[in-house]
Amino acid sequence: MTQRAIPCLFMRGGTSRGPYFLATDLPADARKRDRVLLAVMGSPDARQIDGIGGADSLTSKVAIVGPSTEPGVDVDYLFAQVAIDRPIVDTEPSCGNMLAGVGPFAVERGLVRGGDPETTVTIRSVNTGARIRAIVQTPGGQVGYDGEQEIDGVPGSAAPVRLEFIDIVGAKCGSMFPTGHSSETIAGVAVTCIDVAMPMVMIAAADFGLTGYETAALAADSGLMTSLEQIRREAGRRMGLGDVRDKVVPKVALLARPRSGGLISSRYFTPDTLHAAHAVTGGICVAACALTPGTVAGPLADPAAVSEGRCVIEHPSGVLEVRLATSGEGDALTIESAGVVRTARKIFDGRVLVPASVWP
Repeated sequence: MTQRAIPCLFMRGGTSRGPYFLATDLPADARKRDRVLLAVMGSPDARQIDGIGGADSLTSKVAIVGPSTEPGVDVDYLFAQVAIDRPIVDTEPSCGNMLAGVGPFAVERGLVRGGDPETTVTIRSVNTGARIRAIVQTPGGQVGYDGEQEIDGVPGSAAPVRLEFIDIVGAKCGSMFPTGHSSETIAGVAVTCIDVAMPMVMIAAADFGLTGYETAALAADSGLMTSLEQIRREAGRRMGLGDVRDKVVPKVALLARPRSGGLISSRYFTPDTLHAAHAVTGGICVAACALTPGTVAGPLADPAAVSEGRCVIEHPSGVLEVRLATSGEGDALTIESAGVVRTARKIFDGRVLVPASVWP
């Protein structure tokens, strides 16, 4: 079989992993590009046995990076979520975990010159329009991956990658509360539809008779998953996202009171499986929701746990720390920006092969 080789840097970004491509190394036509990405990952197939996907939503992700023409921005980052058992490539959402690898990738591929001891890479999320500054460790001008930074959901430690999110309120839907309400009812359940870094639907776990601290049992509950999907689809319509049955946004979080000194506990869905840890952008959205009056998250949150903008989101693998920069209080609260610390690691650098019939 004749095959086509495509340059690829395979990386772990945060608690996710996948191939990173230069935009110029993929087809310019979106439909052809999506066919190539399906072939790269081995979809549709439950095991993704004919590609490099990991048969998990957290390992079936792709980052596409290229130089930006926007003033003050170094690179554009397009995220693609590749469905596992369906021939679908969704570029509606962004991914803050894969984002952790974009700065290192930009330096590795020469899109940005590495400084010493660190390099700031300004990134535009093509998916949402948000801007992010990534501060990457580059001793001697080369990306450094070794370090003492630990993040829950990843074994060991690595060099920190600091991410500063700008322009995150309403980046996808146009406003923080795109339905015009901080709380409303869908299918008899109280929800908050909110867009801060990621369009999400927030629900109190107790409204489904759950503690909110369950893990694998949640995704195994077919009745629960059907109910959440029903709510998610209606929320997507109300938020102006249209028919979201084949899209991964909005995401859903089941919320509960914190148990370990954090701001709030969250179970984040991707959307048809439970995230083993927590999405970065989702964590920012949960934190913003928890601090905003009138939302379903407010009564569950412990604002006293927040110190100097440090918000700790408890999740199945531990915690995610988000730092929110805000102005005003109460109903006048405004989310200015958000910061998180992640890590990344280069796993292999080479070429991935796809059948020539996919991309002649």
